[in-house]
Amino acid sequence: MNKRITIDPKIMVGKPVIKGTRITVELILELLAQGQTYKEIFADYPHLTQEDIRAAIAYAHEIISHEKVFPLSS
Repeated sequence: MNKRITIDPKIMVGKPVIKGTRITVELILELLAQGQTYKEIFADYPHLTQEDIRAAIAYAHEIISHEKVFPLSS
């Protein structure tokens, strides 16, 4: 697990967050998916770092890389 990402049931109902914040990995990915740049994200969340955003992306990659896909039979 990435040292910048924490999961605590008492914080944001256990969603993965950037350590020391209530900013979820989900929010960061959503902002990036909407086309926001790092600069725009930093303007809204100035305490975030590039490493925090990279950690959120890496966390999502780690989760998805373990996803099992089962082909549908025809």
